[in-house]
Amino acid sequence: MELKRITVDNDLKKAFQIRKEVFVEEQGVPVEAEFDEFDTLNGQCEHTLVYYEEQPVGTGRVRVVDGVGKLERICILAPYRKFGLGKVIIKALEEIAKEKGISRVKLHGQTQAEGFYEKLGYQASSDVFMEEGIPHVLMVKEL
Repeated sequence: MELKRITVDNDLKKAFQIRKEVFVEEQGVPVEAEFDEFDTLNGQCEHTLVYYEEQPVGTGRVRVVDGVGKLERICILAPYRKFGLGKVIIKALEEIAKEKGISRVKLHGQTQAEGFYEKLGYQASSDVFMEEGIPHVLMVKEL
């Protein structure tokens, strides 16, 4: 397992392919909703890529919104979801937030993953809401 910060377009394309497979193809999110103005290497977001047996299999990003780190687009390809890679991505995004002087992070977690985030110290702070037809809950954590 290896995690790296994305600094070149080729790696960003790998992350986009993972997101497309998970969110668009598997979960039915419209492609135009999945990709946005923060999907660049211009510094608004820090993107990560996690490898398993030298294959890129997961990704996530963090950006600062009103002084809070917002963890976004966290996903792992289906065959690799039982290897603890999600935890690796979350921890890396939290470290990036700390480097930026951020002491609080939040995310919109799919309700089916709520228990996963709770194990990592996140607490639900909203009622369930829908994003792209998928139930989510706002979760927060003090770093």
